Amino acid sequence: MSDKPQTSLWMPKLSKFGTLLAEFDSNNGWVHGVKFSPSGNLLAWVAHDSSVNLVNSNNLEKVHTLLTSNLPYMCLLWLSEASFVTAGHNMAPDLYHASENGVTFGAKLDVKKEKAASGNMSAMARFQKLDVQGKAETEGTTLETTHANCITEIRAMESANNKVTKFSTSGKDGKIVIWDTESICSAIAGLKI
Repeated sequence: MSDKPQTSLWMPKLSKFGTLLAEFDSNNGWVHGVKFSPSGNLLAWVAHDSSVNLVNSNNLEKVHTLLTSNLPYMCLLWLSEASFVTAGHNMAPDLYHASENGVTFGAKLDVKKEKAASGNMSAMARFQKLDVQGKAETEGTTLETTHANCITEIRAMESANNKVTKFSTSGKDGKIVIWDTESICSAIAGLKI
């Protein structure tokens, strides 16, 4: 058995421990989370400038950057060789797809079931209904996400056929949420992970 490390596209020849193998510019924000794909050929990271970045070991000169309109992400997890999930200050996991052409947004994974429409109720009838129930109307004050604060960690829980089938998120709200990719795909039409 050999104790000699193997070479890779990231390290074509054996180098001394601590040797800088690659360095990438991360636009205008510090890096929050970095992960290699399952094969080790792709490297993705998220930064405080709300960017999602991807580099392929076949072309270390080309960094694919997607600037999002979301709040900054804090962490990421590869679900398969072609997709990863990110999360952070937006309080919900988001799916991204990796390809030779770069990184693209897939879907917001925290989908809520639509509430039944309240109909065309007059203001007087609505007030009377709330008065009888003893409740105040809270429309517009409830969160649209499962987490109530920043998600700080994503961990794989189960995998099959080189794909993560269940993952968990934890955040500053004290919640640990378990996400089943099969259930998510069935709730979002046309979603593939």
